[in-house]
Amino acid sequence: MMFEHTLFLSVYLFSIGLYGLITSRNMVKALMCIELILNSVNINLITFSNMIDNRQLKGDILSIFVIAIAAAEAAIGLAIVSSIYRNRKSTSINQSNFLNN
Repeated sequence: MMFEHTLFLSVYLFSIGLYGLITSRNMVKALMCIELILNSVNINLITFSNMIDNRQLKGDILSIFVIAIAAAEAAIGLAIVSSIYRNRKSTSINQSNFLNN
């Protein structure tokens, strides 16, 4: 019973993140949607790890690595977004044409 609930939560978070990533025009919102997608992947990793073998922590350890990568991605992404905002005064994805300059 709990297995279906966690998978439903993961699919729900993934679909919200994917929809937000497709429809977002703001870079910060796109980064937040990528974080939602990575969190849904972490939920799946831990759920399937507990279902297959409860004593081994392979899925839990892999999810910790995904969390660390997501934290680094968020820090670097926000640094890039703040640099773009400082230069262009906008965080819109449509207005960030870097190859024209």
